This record gives sequence, C-alpha cells and structure tokens, in this order.
Amino acid sequence: MKIHEYQAKEIISRYGASVPKGRMAKSVEEALAIAKELGGVVNVVKAQIHAGGRGKGGGVKVCKGLEAVQENASKILGMQLITHQTGPHGQKVKTLLVEEGMDIKKEFYFSILVDRTTKKVVLIASREGGMEIEEVAAHSPEKILKEWVNPVIGLRPFQVSRLAYGLGFQEYGKEAIQQAQKLFMSLYNAFMAEDCDLLEINPLIVTGDGRVLALDCKMSFDSNAAYRHPQQEALRDLDEEDPAEVEASKHELNFIKLDGEIGCMVNGAGLAMATMDIIKDYGGTPANFLDVGGTADEARVENAFRIITNDPNVKCIFINIFGGIVRCDLIAGGVVEAFKKVNLRIPVVVRLEGTNAELAREIIEKAGLIGKLVMVDGFGPAAKKAVELAKG
Repeated sequence: MKIHEYQAKEIISRYGASVPKGRMAKSVEEALAIAKELGGVVNVVKAQIHAGGRGKGGGVKVCKGLEAVQENASKILGMQLITHQTGPHGQKVKTLLVEEGMDIKKEFYFSILVDRTTKKVVLIASREGGMEIEEVAAHSPEKILKEWVNPVIGLRPFQVSRLAYGLGFQEYGKEAIQQAQKLFMSLYNAFMAEDCDLLEINPLIVTGDGRVLALDCKMSFDSNAAYRHPQQEALRDLDEEDPAEVEASKHELNFIKLDGEIGCMVNGAGLAMATMDIIKDYGGTPANFLDVGGTADEARVENAFRIITNDPNVKCIFINIFGGIVRCDLIAGGVVEAFKKVNLRIPVVVRLEGTNAELAREIIEKAGLIGKLVMVDGFGPAAKKAVELAKG
C-alpha cells in the first residue's frame, strides 16, 4: 500500500527523522494559511499523488512570497498531473503539501528495501541525489553504496557510519556526520517497525546551515503485514487507486488492472505471469493480472468474474486454472454461478487441468454452458483461442 509524502514524513518524524516544517492542504485558502504560519520568505507547494516525477510534470513549485503560493496552489490543485509513472492519463491532484523552503547545499539519494536475492534488508545511498537511482546505476554504478542488514542483529552503528563517511558528510562538519548517522538509523527503525517494503528519500539534503533532512519521502507498506498495523488503513487514499483494484482487495484477490482486451483469471502468481506472457506471444494484450489464489472458492471466483466483466475494454475472458491446491471442480462451480448472475456478451475460454479436472468439465456440461464458453485443452492452444476470439 502506498501513501502520500506528507503522511510518510509524519511517520518517519515520529522515529526521529528530521523533515522540513509543513502541512497538508486541501484548498488554496488552506495552503495560504499554512504558508503564513511557516512565516518564511520561501515556501514550496507540492502536489500529493502516488507517483514520482512530480517536479518534472509541474507539480512542485518553489514560491517566493504569499502571492506565489496562492498562484501556484491554484494551478496545481485540481490539475491532471502527468509523470513517467502515472501513464498518459495522469492523476488529478486533490491534495497539496506546503513546506518551508530549504537552503540546499548538497543533495543525496537514500532508500531502504528488501533484497529478495540475499533475503536481507538493504540500505542504498548515493551522492547523486535528485536523480532516479536506475539512471545512476546504469551510468555510474560505482557511485552507489549498499549496506545489507543481518536480520538477527539488525543495523549496526558501524554500518551507518560507513554510509555517512562514504557519502562524504565529513565535508560538512562533525555535526553533519552525526546527523546523517542518526537519520539513517531513524529511517531504518521506521522501515522495520512499520513493515515497509520501500522507504525512499530523494533527495536527502545538507542545508547551508549544516542541517541534514529528508526533503522528500516515498513509503509503501507490505500488505502481508497489514494485520499487524490496522491504523495504516486510515492512510489509504482510495481516490488514488483504481476502483477495480480496491474492489478486488475486499475479496482477497490479487488484481492489477492493465490496458489490454483479454481478461485473465488464473490461480497462482507464476501461472498468471506466464499467462500474460503467452497472450502477448500470440499477439494479444492482457487486460489484467488476476490471481484468485491457492485457497479460491466459488464465491471468490464469482467476484473475480464480476470484476473482470466490469472492464469495458475486455473482449474475451481467459480462465486458466491448474488444479493443485485449489480443485478444478471448485473453480467450475464458481464459473457456473457467475454465468447465472452475470449477463455475459463476450466469449470465455476455459482451460482446466489438474485435480478434479474431469469433474469440473462435467459440472460445466451439466450446467449447459458448453457453447456459451469454449473448453480448450493445453496452455498454448487455449491462449491462442482467447486471442483469436478477442480479435474476432
């Protein structure tokens, strides 16, 4: 689950991280009032959307004086902000963050994430702050520092010290080194305590008067640990999420909406990815990633069907089930119930293999669905048929 910058900064500040003074605003009037409270000559108005690249898209403005705050808040609030992460349609800005302006002397990059290869949390840092880390890795990999954390003993002081000196904070004085070390440890503590899967500070800055602060903050939580943090649900901004994905989460469906024309219903993330790949190989485009999970029942299949059919771009549904943990007859029962309740006007291709596959075929035949859907044996032939029907 992603949250906004202002929410992420509130969280990391509770763990001792230094951030600029500022508050969230929902209107131009609120933005002006916050700027007056901050009292500085320079303030920054930032669009709050779940996407990076806001500055390049015109969503971050440095304002000298209250008139500039009013003008830029009026322009940004309500705009359809397009960045490299939003896609061509962009996202509408409904919330602003108004902060005090900073005298930036140097920018750094810092992030914490889970390294799936080593099965450890890793801290990543670079002197190239303000840039996308992928770009730095491609052109100057030697400028990226990494510290892997032993999960048994946690982050050690020598590691934060090595990062601080490796980034060159000694150039800005002894206090800057100490502040950087404290900030790194605070961010790590926040990452672990809140069960994050990403915490990114870009940029982390040194100011002209020697302060070390997190100027920006991107944070997302591991959904598998949500049961430990019921308070995080209040941070969710449903306006920023696709309605179909929100609905799918209510039924414990792993669903991501895409822009294609073939709706996919699959059990297992690996098979779901392979299904999307083979659809592309045959010249089609998947309309979604949907994993009904290994414990799928008839109700979950029915809800998955309903979510897929609500997408007007879907021209064919491809049900691709391998019965291992979940039995094929349960999936077939869900398909039958879905056909009773959903008025389908698009073709459906079904491939069922594994546990109780023959029983599943009998259930579909007895329900009189042969002719309303197409049963195909084999992964490749079924995907090919789905692409043909979608195009036809």
